[in-house]
Amino acid sequence: MLVLDLQVANEVRNGSIRPEFASVVALVEAGEDALDAARALVAQAPSTAVLARADVHLCAPIQPPPQIRDCSCFELHLRQSFAAARRMRVAREPDPEAALKAMNTRADDRVIDTFNRQPIYYKGNRFAVIGADDDVIWPTYSKVMDFELELACYIGRKGKNIPRDKAREYIVGFTIFNDMSARDAQAIEMVGMLGPAKSKDFDTGNVMGPCLVTADELGDPYDLNMIARVNGEEWGRGNTREMRWQFEDVIAHISRSETLYPGEVLGSGTVGNGCGLEQLRFLKPDDVVELEVDGIGILRTRVRKSDG
Repeated sequence: MLVLDLQVANEVRNGSIRPEFASVVALVEAGEDALDAARALVAQAPSTAVLARADVHLCAPIQPPPQIRDCSCFELHLRQSFAAARRMRVAREPDPEAALKAMNTRADDRVIDTFNRQPIYYKGNRFAVIGADDDVIWPTYSKVMDFELELACYIGRKGKNIPRDKAREYIVGFTIFNDMSARDAQAIEMVGMLGPAKSKDFDTGNVMGPCLVTADELGDPYDLNMIARVNGEEWGRGNTREMRWQFEDVIAHISRSETLYPGEVLGSGTVGNGCGLEQLRFLKPDDVVELEVDGIGILRTRVRKSDG
């Protein structure tokens, strides 16, 4: 893999510095003319602006993004996660199977009902975003860490009250999102019914990359295979065709009386079979998680305990 420095390439080809090539978010904010200029430079890349992948440290495509909203778009993940969490809660009962049958599932059912009525989401910590060449640092308060395999889209232009049939025009591109989760913290705080907090919000907890693939390059985002591996072993797979809510639905919903800005990122939520919780399997220090999505590549991340 090779990497092109757009700023250097433009200086070589055109003898000027363009502020829109200073970062990906600046490029997105500058709009289609800037993207067309970038494509032209890629097509005729001067060798002096081309870098070997090994010589580059990849941050997230946009780091930090202006905003993170992580949605829930896959019903299978919800159902399997709720079932697994119930099994965890009864594991120490004298008769786990009897306790499981007697367990009240009304709270879980209400979430599923809400999920099927409208898109649901939470806002993540944008300053916790890291890229493909950074490690996730295990939070000190957790003993049960998990990955979550998601597709994410980036908003390409400012918009408000965006109709669903126009929403695709507001997506500039896609990336892979590993929404790391401290499951033990999550089990405690979700009882408070305000959504995830310290189960998601810790430094290095939002991994995105390895790149932003523009919407025109990716093609149909709703037929992509998604695969999760840990230390080379496949733990699960799914496909974006299983999304109950597509990004167009999410954009139309979120933008009601609320402005979306270039560079904002929307996560799809975890694909069914896309995390350890669904199998009651969890990570260990120094595990390497690989999340693969058709057309984007592989987001590879090591999870390690802090040195300090």
